[in-house]
Amino acid sequence: MALSPNLRGALFMAVSMAGFTMNDVLSKVVSDSMNMAQIMLIRGVFATVLIGVLAWHRGAFRIPRHILDRWIVLRAVGEVVATLCFLTALSHLPIANVSAILQALPLGVTMGAALLFSEPVGWRRWLAIGAGFAGVLVIVRPGLEGFSVYSLFALGCVLACVVRDLATKRIDAEVPSLFVSTVTACAVSVTGAALVVPYGGWSPVELADAGLLFGAAVLLLFGYQFIILSMRTGDISYIAPFRYTGLLWAILLGYLVFGDVPDAAMSIGATIIIGSGLYALYREQIVGRTRPVAESTSPAMAPDGL
Repeated sequence: MALSPNLRGALFMAVSMAGFTMNDVLSKVVSDSMNMAQIMLIRGVFATVLIGVLAWHRGAFRIPRHILDRWIVLRAVGEVVATLCFLTALSHLPIANVSAILQALPLGVTMGAALLFSEPVGWRRWLAIGAGFAGVLVIVRPGLEGFSVYSLFALGCVLACVVRDLATKRIDAEVPSLFVSTVTACAVSVTGAALVVPYGGWSPVELADAGLLFGAAVLLLFGYQFIILSMRTGDISYIAPFRYTGLLWAILLGYLVFGDVPDAAMSIGATIIIGSGLYALYREQIVGRTRPVAESTSPAMAPDGL
């Protein structure tokens, strides 16, 4: 029996989240052999080439002057900062903890759209946003035993991704998304090259590590394509909650690859964040405004310029 469009969209969303999470796992594995800047450079070059070829094939470079668009530049800056924060956190924390904190992204985008663009947000969604960030604090546990300063890098990644997604809202609709992604990936690569020396210098690259980073770039493109299929196949209001399957993938792969077992604080905090996000999504459906969550679902669960 054929699946309905919404179920196919939900399946595509879950597959895309698996691709993004496996991309993160490979990056975390390689972080034992080289610094974050070197990972940004090598993986970024692979991603730039792969996405650039696809963009060229689809005619996304027809109007190159778009590269000077201030919103594209701001988006690239947000992505670069997010990538630095994300990889730093990922190399020192369990992947499930980083993923759980990133689940607050849709709430952050909703809050930013309300504060900067005057988009209407009712008191119920403000409560959901507050509860979601309280869940983040449960995971980060500032001032308590188990606190890691690298959790703040994960939170910084969320804030930088909010800037990125809000800038995306201002990019002219005629600019192809593949053009924007290519520019972003290139910016991440250039930043990685600039930071290799400050981050400790160049380490010899083993063939196995290069293969892992190439695989990570392929998985990024894989996730990107499936999330596009998802958004084009099903109703956004139906498929958006399935972005949270990324956390399930992170918990599963974190256990299988690194032997990480989520502790109580991470589990409670993640539950609060996801519950708040789902309620905020429900309220957005009620008032007919799904754009913030929809936009933070496009490949934005984690930095997409890698």
